[in-house]
This record gives sequence, structure tokens and C-alpha cells, in this order.
Amino acid sequence: MFDIQEELKKLPKKSGVYLMKDENGGIIYVGKAINLASRVRQYFQDSSSKSAKVQSMVGRIKEFEYIVTGNEVEALILECNLIKRHNPRYNVMLKDDKTYPYVKLTVAEEFPRVMMVRQKEKDQAKYFGPFTNTSSVRESLDMIRGIWPLRSCQLKLPKDMNKSRPCLYHHIGQCKAPCAGLVSQEEYRAIVDEVALFLGGKHTDIMAGLEREMLECSENLEFERASELRDKLKALAMLSEKQKVASAGDGDSDVIALARADDDALAQVFFIRGGRMVGQEHYMLANARGSTRQEAMTEFVKQFYGEAAFIPKELILEEEILDKEAITQWLSSKREKSVSILVPQRGEKQKLVDMAAENARLTLSQFGEHMRREKMKTQGALKEIREALKLSSGLERIEAYDISNVQGFESVGSMVVFEGGKPKPSDYRKFKIKTVKGPDDYASMEEVLSRRFSRRKQELEDEVDPEKAKFMKLPDILMIDGGKGQVSSAKKVLQALELDVPVCGMVKDDKHRTRGLYFEGQEISMPLTSEGFKLVTRIQDEVHRFAIEYHRKLRQAAQTRSALDDIKGIGPSRRTELLKHFKTIEAIAKASVDELCAISGMSRSAAMSVYSFFRQ
Repeated sequence: MFDIQEELKKLPKKSGVYLMKDENGGIIYVGKAINLASRVRQYFQDSSSKSAKVQSMVGRIKEFEYIVTGNEVEALILECNLIKRHNPRYNVMLKDDKTYPYVKLTVAEEFPRVMMVRQKEKDQAKYFGPFTNTSSVRESLDMIRGIWPLRSCQLKLPKDMNKSRPCLYHHIGQCKAPCAGLVSQEEYRAIVDEVALFLGGKHTDIMAGLEREMLECSENLEFERASELRDKLKALAMLSEKQKVASAGDGDSDVIALARADDDALAQVFFIRGGRMVGQEHYMLANARGSTRQEAMTEFVKQFYGEAAFIPKELILEEEILDKEAITQWLSSKREKSVSILVPQRGEKQKLVDMAAENARLTLSQFGEHMRREKMKTQGALKEIREALKLSSGLERIEAYDISNVQGFESVGSMVVFEGGKPKPSDYRKFKIKTVKGPDDYASMEEVLSRRFSRRKQELEDEVDPEKAKFMKLPDILMIDGGKGQVSSAKKVLQALELDVPVCGMVKDDKHRTRGLYFEGQEISMPLTSEGFKLVTRIQDEVHRFAIEYHRKLRQAAQTRSALDDIKGIGPSRRTELLKHFKTIEAIAKASVDELCAISGMSRSAAMSVYSFFRQ
């Protein structure tokens, strides 16, 4: 039994991170402290100055953990990582599920490429962004390739060098053809360096250098080269002018302001690179009720720049932040150059902050009603389900399961995940039933859940990194497609693995439509127009769709194999060409030998094998 008062006495007077847990062991808050003993004790002292949010959280705390760090900056980094990993209920959270594009320059390759990507990976490439307008990024990349002829192919150079002729891009002047050895690595690297400078916002430096080179070529009577440089300068000027000028000096900075409404906050960010505003975006912060503007701004800065590919030289904020010195030191370490954080009181930078603040208010006003509707579809729906089932804890993570088969053929199981009332496809899993013969949905459900939760147990024992684990997260509730029998199968598995997770069935009517929930031995009805009922319907439809889709894929693969894989002389390539040309097995079966011979790579003997196979 965890005795909070006794454990408080053991807290060290050192910097570190603390994790508050509820009665189910779930982490509901993550914080950092310069002095753990002093900070954590404050939560459990009687004080009328505590906000309603803190009082609510303290009422749910049943135990806590702490991790000692070497200094405050280490605690800050660990806090950011743990908040991202555990998504605690009482932390102000950056609520941004959009994937903004980055521009990636593969500088680790001998002949680098430039491309748009959605994810920033831990490789040796240079990333620029994130950017907020995908079409603008694509347009800019097209112009960049027109100015700097870098390759865009997937060839592994120099391994694949001289294995093919230069492609069309070389002939239209958009690639130097390193694949054919038509450019030296030194010359190609010089082009790459210019692209990196441009993407880093150093437009003026590049254009000044190109102008000097153009004049030198002109003086040396190298008119063709001078003409090329003139055209490049014009293109660069056009690309630069597409970006809006901002009066914030000639450096790189981000301008951030906040707007508040009920439980949410909105952060508006202006991205300024080389003195030019290259984009703007707004980001939602959840769980902001009861937090001060200073706390909300602090959490946004920590979470946003914990993930950003680029950290500017300067953050221009509307509000002062907590732990400013530690955050400045942390950001400078990430950037590997000095970072300054300031709250301007006058001048051009103050005007930029005012403009960002006005945009934040307008955006929140514009999207406020939409946000409220979305909240009712998610958080409001979860609350209705929780109340209908009389559950004391939240339903942040819901896992739903279904079994699909046709008369026992290729039985499969599906697992879909909803977090915060929204689907999370990255956590979806599918299972091909291995041990059950025939159409036994109950036994199939037992197999699926046994495999799912046994994998979790194994990952815990192996101490797998939570970022790489596939089954470590424990759901707040299981929703099974079916009634009493399916629920009993699920409970049997959970009891065997000593897991305490609520289980309910999603019951359908005679027309195969969602009717209600089966929980603790009785059917629970919900108003058909309620958001809770609509969410249950979406979950049931989604898990059924995912199961059917997987089952159909396996069935089609099996049908294709039965028809083509056993034909002598027909390997994977010829199978692919046959299906690509004839579309269906029936069409292949009806084809003549001459028609089969018309397929690319099909010899007459192979065609005869196919023809004979379908006429045995």
C-alpha cells in the first residue's frame, strides 16, 4: 500500500521529474522541479490558493514516482519526453495531429537530393521546416530544381553510377546527371551548399554571390555563363518575392501569441526567416482551463520546440515563460547556437506580437464553434459513455476488436484504437487466426486477445523502449463486437493474465446496426441522437471495416494463388504481368496462346503452360 505522507518524507532535495498516478496506476500529471522535496509536497499541503484544476488532480492522486536528474535542463528534457509518451490528463497538451511537410536535404549521400517529407527521421539529413502550406512547398521545390539542378531519382550513388543513361531531367536542364559521371562531386557539393543556404533563409548572400560571379563572367567575355547566372538571379528574385516581408531585422525568429477560450488555448505562430515572414500557423492547446497564460505559453514552447526540426535564433513572445533560463539553455543546446527569448514592450517586434495576438483572437473566434462541436463529438461523447457505464475513470484509450470469416475460411481478428474519441490508425493491428479451426468466433477472440496482451507482457519483460513498443499501452476499456459470449471470452483472457480492464460488447440489432452496449451482465441503451451513441457506432463500424478489409485481402491472395501459383514456368513477375494485362483470373483462363504471348516477358512455352493449365 502506497502511503503518500511517508513517501513525501523520502523525497530528495534534488532536481528531477515527478509522475502523479491515479488508482489504476495511470499517469495523470508529469512535472519537473529544481527541488523535488519542496515541489511535490506543495501539492499535498492545505492551501486555498490552489486552482480548481490542481485541486481536482490532487483528489485523484493515489501514488507518485520521481526520477532524479543531474540538473534542471536534464529535468526539462525528461519532462518533455514523458509528457509526449504518456499524454497525461492534467498537463496542458499541444493538440496538433496535423503532419506538416519538411524539406529534406540528404547531405549524408555523396550526391544529395532535395525532397518534401512528412516525418523528420533520426538520420544525417538536413531538415527545414515544418512548413504550413504543402502546395507552396511543392511549388518552391519545383523552382529550386529549376535553379539548382539536383537529382531527384532513387539511385544509390556511386554504386549505381553508369548503369543507365541520363534521364529526361538531365535533358531539360534540371539534373547534372551524376548517375552518368557528368559532374564531379566537388561541383555537385557546391550546388548543394547553395540550396542549403537558400533553405536556411540566406537569400541575400546567395544572390550577392551570384551577381558577383555574373559580372566576372561578363568581364571575361563568358557571355553564355553570365546569361545562365542572370536567369538564375531572376528566378531567385521571383522565389524570394513570393514570401511576405516582415520588419523584424534580417534574422530568423518565431513570433508567438495566445488566445484563450474555456478549456482550450490557441497559439498563433509567425515564422520569420531572413527577415521575411515565410508562414504562419495556429496550434491548439487542450486542458488549459485553470492554467495561467504564462503556464500555457511555457507548455507550448516546451512541447513545440521539443519536436521542431528548426529552432530560430530568437523567440518573440507575447507572455513571459516559466523556467526561462533553463528553457533558453535547452533550446541553445538543441540549436547548437545561442537562442534568445524576449517579450518586447515597444517597437517593430511589439507590433508583430500585436499582429499575432489579433490573428490568434480572430482564429479562435472563427473556429470556436467548430471546436465546440468537435469537443462534443469526442470528449462529450466519451463522458456520455462513461456515465452510461457508470465508470469512475476516463476513457482516453479505447481498443475495439472484431472477428471476420466466411464459413470459417481465413478467420482474422482486427484491433482498432480510439484515443481522445478519435481513431488512431498507427495503433491499429490485425491478426490472422492460427489455432482455431472453423467458424468459432469465441475461441478466435480468445486467441486474438491472448496474443495482444501476451505481447504487452513480453515487451514489459524485455524493457522495450516505449517509443518502439507496439503493444505496451494498456486500454481504459475494451469494446468487443458482439454480446455476452464475446465479452465472456475477453474477460477469460484478462483474468488469466491478471489484467483489470473493463470489457463491454457492442450489440447490433436484426438489421446489423448498432443497438447498444452489453456491460456487467446487462444491455445498456443510449439515446440514438446522443454523441456517445454515435461514437460507439463509429467505433463498431471502423473495427468491422478493418476486419473485413483484411479478410478480403487474404481471400483475394488465396484465390490468386490457387489459380496461378501452381502453373509451371510462371513466377512472380509473369503473374504480375498477367494480372495487370487481363485484370481477372477468368480473363486469363479464356485467353488464347497468341494473346498470352503478347504479354511482356512471356515466352511461347510459358504461354502454353498457362493455356494448358486452365484446360486440363
